[in-house]
Order: sequence, then structure tokens, then C-alpha cells
Amino acid sequence: MSAETTRHVVLVRHAKADYPHGVDDHDRPLAERGRKDAPKAGSWIASTGAPLGLALCSTDVRCRETWKLIVGELSQRPRTVYEDRLYEGSVEDLITLIKEVDDEVGSATVIGNNPALHALADALAGETEGDLREQMHRSGFPSAAVAVLTFTGSWKDVEHGVGKLTAYWTPSD
Repeated sequence: MSAETTRHVVLVRHAKADYPHGVDDHDRPLAERGRKDAPKAGSWIASTGAPLGLALCSTDVRCRETWKLIVGELSQRPRTVYEDRLYEGSVEDLITLIKEVDDEVGSATVIGNNPALHALADALAGETEGDLREQMHRSGFPSAAVAVLTFTGSWKDVEHGVGKLTAYWTPSD
């Protein structure tokens, strides 16, 4: 792929998590609502036609469970890398991870947590289609939300304002 290739970044917040007593935050599983919303997110992602070449998934239980339920709705499972740096990572940490993606990959999906994912979507979106940014801000990037951004260039060129927010979905849509 050339450096002028249009690339897709799909940002997925984990679905609604449970808060069981005595369970460490990293080990929190999905709540019943999360187990219902994650497949809906997968169906929506599949309906966008966005190519899914690589998935970078946080190692926490709720993100792994979300990704497993999303993948069940996709026609093809992308290569998945479970990445410790996504859990509690900052926007800059997430940008660094995206910059490490090989340029042979056309699309990267990031499955992680708020507030970093919402902040990342906002930081990357130099442009938006319609009122998607306003929708994203009104909703607050809730559990199971998905944002799709595009940009042209190398993954190494990812920085604030490089992308265009082209789609945004929440379970209440």
C-alpha cells in the first residue's frame, strides 16, 4: 500500500461492564446489557463496509469480551493484538500505538476504554461529516460506541487533526 492510501481507524469503546464486588477493575466482565449491545455494535460495524485489517484490543476483560462478541457479527475476523498499553493509556499513548501499525495494514480497530477513546476520536478528527462531532459530544461516547475516522498517508503520520470523522454509532441509535 502506498503512503497515499486512505486508511480507516475504527474506535470501539467496550460495552457496558459489570461492577462485581471485590473484582479488580482490569478483571471486570460485561454486564447483561453489554452482552446485548456488543453484537449490535458488530452488526453496525459490518454494515459500514469499513475494512478491518488489524484490531488492537486492550487486555482488560470487558474489552476482550466486547471484541469477541463483535467479531461474531463480522464476515471475517481481523488479526487481533491484545495490547497492555491500551488499558488506562492516554491519548498520546494511543496515538503512539497507531503510529506503530505497519503500512501494509489499511485499517486499524482500537478496542478500549474511556475517557481515552472519546478524547482520541476528538483529537484525530480535524474534519467531520455533518454533525457527527456534535452527536459524539452529546452522547459522551457511551459504552459500545463506535467512531470511524479516515485519513490519507502513513500510519506514522497520525497526529491530532489528521482524520475525518465519517461515522459514529451508539447502542441507542
